Amino acid sequence: MTPWDEVQHPARRRFLRDAVLLAGGLVIGFRLPEKGGRAWAAEEAAAGSAKVYPPNAFIRIAADDSVTLIVNKSEMGQGVYTSLPMLINEELDAPWERIRVEAAPVAAVYNHTQYGIQLTGGSTSVASSWEQLRRVGASARMLLVQAAAQRWGVPASACKAEDGRIFHPDGRTSLSYGEVAEEAGKLPLPAEVPLKDPKHFKWIGKSLKRLDTPEKISGKAIFGIDVRLPDMVTVLVARSPVFGGKLKRFDATEALKVPGVVGVYQVPTGVAVAATGFWPAKTARDLLQIEWDEGEGASLSTAKLREEYFALARTPGAVARRDGDVAAGLKAAVQQMRAEYEVPYLAHAPMEPLNVTVDLRPDHCTIWTGTQSQTLDRMAAAAAAGLQPEEVEIHTTYLGGGFGRRANPHADFVTEAVQVAKAVGKPVQVIWTREDDLRGGYYRPMWVDVVEAGIGKGGKPVAWKHTLVGQSIMEGTAMAAMIKDGVDASSVEGAANLPYLIPNIQVELHSPKNAVPVQWWRSVGHSHTAFVVETMIDELAHLARQDPVKFRLNLLPRASRHRAVLQLAAQKAGWGKVKPAPGHAFGVAVHESFGSVVAEVAEVSLEGGQVRVHRVVAAVDCGRVINPDGVVQQIEGGIVYGLAAALYGEITLENGRPVQSNFHDYPILRHSEMPRVEVHLVPSEASPSGVGEPGTPPIAPAVANALFALTGKRVRRLPFARESLA
Repeated sequence: MTPWDEVQHPARRRFLRDAVLLAGGLVIGFRLPEKGGRAWAAEEAAAGSAKVYPPNAFIRIAADDSVTLIVNKSEMGQGVYTSLPMLINEELDAPWERIRVEAAPVAAVYNHTQYGIQLTGGSTSVASSWEQLRRVGASARMLLVQAAAQRWGVPASACKAEDGRIFHPDGRTSLSYGEVAEEAGKLPLPAEVPLKDPKHFKWIGKSLKRLDTPEKISGKAIFGIDVRLPDMVTVLVARSPVFGGKLKRFDATEALKVPGVVGVYQVPTGVAVAATGFWPAKTARDLLQIEWDEGEGASLSTAKLREEYFALARTPGAVARRDGDVAAGLKAAVQQMRAEYEVPYLAHAPMEPLNVTVDLRPDHCTIWTGTQSQTLDRMAAAAAAGLQPEEVEIHTTYLGGGFGRRANPHADFVTEAVQVAKAVGKPVQVIWTREDDLRGGYYRPMWVDVVEAGIGKGGKPVAWKHTLVGQSIMEGTAMAAMIKDGVDASSVEGAANLPYLIPNIQVELHSPKNAVPVQWWRSVGHSHTAFVVETMIDELAHLARQDPVKFRLNLLPRASRHRAVLQLAAQKAGWGKVKPAPGHAFGVAVHESFGSVVAEVAEVSLEGGQVRVHRVVAAVDCGRVINPDGVVQQIEGGIVYGLAAALYGEITLENGRPVQSNFHDYPILRHSEMPRVEVHLVPSEASPSGVGEPGTPPIAPAVANALFALTGKRVRRLPFARESLA
């Protein structure tokens, strides 16, 4: 059995049910281990199964009525430190101003309900916690009511809890949650936990101020890079400039002369320079004389990869979808067209570069970092340190952006930091510079797509053949089970599940291998498939001489969720009714990802030959909305992230080396370039679905389609900045 199997196996989990006295009052909570994960591991080793999530792993209520909610998802700006407490408090009903949030330690009780490990990703934080955390809150409320009822000697069913108090049947007497917390903590968990009827929701669906905002405004919030330990040294690592390169030899003579440098060490990823601060470490690293064995990766270049990819696209690939007979459909088509699309490697470029602080002792390892993947990081750290996972403690700080990079399936930055700590022999903080971060790999893969399509006499598509070429992000990871019959599901998502009614569809995939490390990037496969699919659909609409919105509506099933968001976005943008300003044009795209459907209309112009996006109107169906402001913020953020990539984002390779290094040649969107964004939510009573990523995929095709409407030129290669549009 693999480590991945072990963390998923339900027989290895047992939820903790004890209570402790903290801060002068009993807290419904768990006992924090004195030395990291050991106490947790002891509990988990005697695994049992439990379907009711005990409130005590997620809620602590003190005698002073303070309420601390333990959140098992990482806060990287997406608002889970507000939306997840809202789920708990919908059933608990404590005063919102008394609620505080803490990051969960690593423990099986905090495992993701879908993935089976502690992880933040896939736009699933709310969706996966929708019932779990409401049951947590309801269980706590029931215990508190029962404790109060026992004190009064009345039936619990005759009491009610509201706004942090339990009320006696007489309607006058009441007790606060804190006053009965000790008694409640001694009661057994309820076997059945009824949940509120949604029509009685008090918090869900209401826009609330984020709980993490005051800390961030005041500067009290602790991000990974803010951590300081006694006797800690700052470490920068010189890594191979070529992916897959190996260290041959180095000379640290000049580096060791820099004041503040405490040592230079060979580590598996290169050469580590430890110093009393960042600048002496960087200065010394720049003085290292290093000879690398660059290996086969030195021959890589973007030009060569393009040539290889286009050659593959002309050959049959692994079949991801086959409906009807595409060859016959194309032959029978009245009009045919073929289009080639390209998107580049993309870096995640979080504002806070990667960093990890490690305090490694002979029998214990403590780590502070902004991570999206606590379970895998703990396992990898334990392996690197020669310890058991229960001897590794991870403190999850705030993340200054993640976008998937901090959920690395190989735990690369955490593993390296532990290896550095072993070499240095004292607490270390390993910092990646911006250049390290952008050139350090684990990019969104580069893709080449070829689409052949044909339309019939009525103007509707009768055949669609889509060939994709790009690296698999799942191969070589614990998620390799997603690859079936040569098809990585994450490579073809958004392409293999085309929503349009086309009788003959074939989708094929090639997954070439090279030394460039790749992984998920915000919206994963949808980040490239939406651009290809929605641009090609627009091209077919033009070929059929039809309005792009009407063309799409005619191809969508009547019950499709795509119809509602497309119609809403078009209506709010004034599509077909409001004439764009002179020199402006509208473009549209609609795409489903992570269970949500988003349509976007972009208003675009050219200023001095450069693309300028003035306005984006988005419509979103993400199921039931928990915090409307939070959803709007996430869609806005997804649009900004996707727009920056579409306009400028590109990592290119020459002689195996990434060319781009910092924001001067890998720009992000500036405030002056920010379009006006309007977000409209489709009312829904369905369970919540993702919002962190679905705003990103439609923006590139919406802008590309607007550019065609404006200039008559099709843009089939990203980023827009490298295309001649004047």
